[in-house]
Amino acid sequence: MLRFRSLGSGSTGNATLVEATSAGRSSRLLIDCGFGLKQLDSRLARVGLAAGDIDAIFITHEHGDHIGCARSLSRRERIPVWMSEGTWLATGGHDFEGRLTLARDGVDIEVGELCIQPFTVPHDAREPLQLRCTDGARHLGVLTDLGHATPHVLARLMGLDALLLEFNHDSELLAGSSYPPFLKQRVGGNYGHLSNEAAAAIARAVLHDGLRHVVAAHLSEQNNRPEIVRRMMADALGGAADEMLTATAADGSPWLDL
Repeated sequence: MLRFRSLGSGSTGNATLVEATSAGRSSRLLIDCGFGLKQLDSRLARVGLAAGDIDAIFITHEHGDHIGCARSLSRRERIPVWMSEGTWLATGGHDFEGRLTLARDGVDIEVGELCIQPFTVPHDAREPLQLRCTDGARHLGVLTDLGHATPHVLARLMGLDALLLEFNHDSELLAGSSYPPFLKQRVGGNYGHLSNEAAAAIARAVLHDGLRHVVAAHLSEQNNRPEIVRRMMADALGGAADEMLTATAADGSPWLDL
């Protein structure tokens, strides 16, 4: 069985749990840990877990709302960490006391019952990677930070059972916001974050009968609204807006089984 949940998603911090269980054995991956150590412990405790229950950490890129307490968490709990070479260099080249392994696009990573499949994305970071995760039967895509979807990205998202997908900003709200011009250009650019329209287009492109869950993530608190996102998701996926799922900054999302 494969399941996942967001522990919180937004500009203040991002972390996603993925769990695979087979023959009574569970393997848990933490994708990003963009919170302080105490706050991460608290968020894990809310879902009945402790940091010691995590088998591996994957860091998608070096921005603070994603890497957060990764080094402290790995040191305290002796948890192995994966990230790209570019992310590693951008964070100072720390060796994580021998627990770091460099990840690359297209090279699978085995973590117990889980297989992690990293792929490159266009984002304003040194060498960002997003993920496809599988237990061999079910497939989850995690796509939380990118400026646009390349053919390579779309290819990695085909045939999914679930997708955690960035719906960062409403273009009109961003244009009318108090952000300075350079920041508007950065967020809305090809290496920034996905607009609702761009995210909805990705959802339409990968939609198929077996796609059971799509969770909107990384919503901007200043430049987006959950109700706008849910309407866009409903238009793209079919169904009612109030049935669409969004991960919040405070609570993330519920566990979703695949």
